[in-house]
Amino acid sequence: MASGNVAPWVGTSDITMMYSVTDIMGLNPFMRRVLANAAGAACGMAEVELPARQGRPLVAITTVGITTAGAMAAARVLENAGYETIIFHAVGTGGRAMEEMMRQGLIGAVLDYSTIEVSNEIYHALLAGGPDRLTTAGRLGLPQVICPGAVEVLVFNEPETVPARYNGRRLVRHSPQITDLRLNREEMAEVGREVGKRLQATRDDAVFLIPTGGYDSYATVGEAFSDPDSDAAFVATLRDTAPPNIRIIERPLDINDPNFAAEAANTLIGLIQARGGAH
Repeated sequence: MASGNVAPWVGTSDITMMYSVTDIMGLNPFMRRVLANAAGAACGMAEVELPARQGRPLVAITTVGITTAGAMAAARVLENAGYETIIFHAVGTGGRAMEEMMRQGLIGAVLDYSTIEVSNEIYHALLAGGPDRLTTAGRLGLPQVICPGAVEVLVFNEPETVPARYNGRRLVRHSPQITDLRLNREEMAEVGREVGKRLQATRDDAVFLIPTGGYDSYATVGEAFSDPDSDAAFVATLRDTAPPNIRIIERPLDINDPNFAAEAANTLIGLIQARGGAH
């Protein structure tokens, strides 16, 4: 099975699989070598020791390709301030893995820069992050700054896989295998309501930082997904539904602007320090 689709077994864990090549019907010279290699790999992994950094929480950051410049700029600010970061590609499995690591106590603070997995979950697109996405950090009381990175984008495979109900909509061919679709005003309002609903689980103060100049590189002025009116509908319903402990801040920058990224990172550092700075 290890030479095929192992996603049902691996999920969001770091399981390592070794393909047996032949069926396991008794020992033979080839199978002895495969099993010896597997045993050696297990021993090697068991013997590795890594020093743990004490005192400061590990900071999770989410990103997708069209928000990478901003996410990486934010990571540099955090790392220069002495925080280690762990980056998750927000393609559905990325967000689920991040939140599982929060529950395991491995992650102590979150810069949720790219919340595209929420909109893709609502509209059944490729990057669906599951029904619990954007609830775990709040329930655990972790310091968090949230941004609407690529939240206006639904992701499908080739153009012919885009559902017929979206005929006539704005599309961007992200790669030969990936097609991005822009949500309209009504859909963005629904995303804002759902995001606000999920944030109701947040126990402590958090910040939702919004770049009104565009939620990704496809949505800046002059680009295919630029639609400030639809983005404003998202913000309006988010304000109506988010709990009062979520401070919503708008900035006239785009999400990849280094100044926006720095503010997001520094805002998170402030939240961490306000809670004592430790995991």
